[in-house]
Amino acid sequence: MSEPVRPSGPDPAPDLVALRGASFAYEEGPDVLAGLDFAVREGRALALLGRNGSGKTTLMRLLSGGLRPRAGTLAVAGEPVTYDRKGLTRLRTTVQLVVQDPDDQLFAASVGQDVSFGPLNLGLPDAEVRSRVAEALTALDIAALADRPTHLLSYGQRKRTAIAGAVAMRPRVLILDEPTAGLDPDGQERLLATLDRLRAAGTTVVMATHDVDLALRWSDDAALLTPDGVRTGPTAPTLARTDLLRRAGLRLPWGVAAAGLLRARGLLPDSAPGPRTAEELAALAD
Repeated sequence: MSEPVRPSGPDPAPDLVALRGASFAYEEGPDVLAGLDFAVREGRALALLGRNGSGKTTLMRLLSGGLRPRAGTLAVAGEPVTYDRKGLTRLRTTVQLVVQDPDDQLFAASVGQDVSFGPLNLGLPDAEVRSRVAEALTALDIAALADRPTHLLSYGQRKRTAIAGAVAMRPRVLILDEPTAGLDPDGQERLLATLDRLRAAGTTVVMATHDVDLALRWSDDAALLTPDGVRTGPTAPTLARTDLLRRAGLRLPWGVAAAGLLRARGLLPDSAPGPRTAEELAALAD
């Protein structure tokens, strides 16, 4: 079961990828997800949040074709996905998933070879593969590492290489599982700046994270996975719902908590949005 929320006002962006009535269970175990309706809307930055075991990884793998729903359908741009070779190739040129641990995704001898793997498997001409690899390496700010052996990369460089491999497929939707985990603050800021550039270039980005503060700061929409379904809506009001956060095993973001205190003291009008960053909080004092 799910409780989708659509913003009022102008027509919302279309659904690029959507699960309808989707259920999934591992082997003979209980359903991890049951009767799920979930969509990724074009051009929106979506944060996917929930406690460990809530089904985030399963949901991401269903969206990217790594798993097939036991019931229900997956559609891309309104067209149901077929799980034959042609259908999965079409899906993977639209949706790319980058897993949390880059060592689970990197296997080639060098950075350039790893990033070229996906385009080569599409049977693209060599010139097109080289163009895509160069574009992806530049986008992730690792062009200087093209010939570097992957086993000599730092953790942050391995993260960027794994993302570059997905970007080289030129997906319309890029799904990232805890992409900031294990990165120092500078690495996190550089990665977020990279994601902003990818979004500006037209890629829709989905990020699974436990960090509600990051979700509040970064995303347009938030999806909270709870034991009784998923709730999706604009980030700020969704992450202000203490009942939903409690069901999802999450705490209140600091920006939402700060806005509540400011409103209680008459320092912030009820109609005014709360701060999403420290800079926005400081601006309220000006």
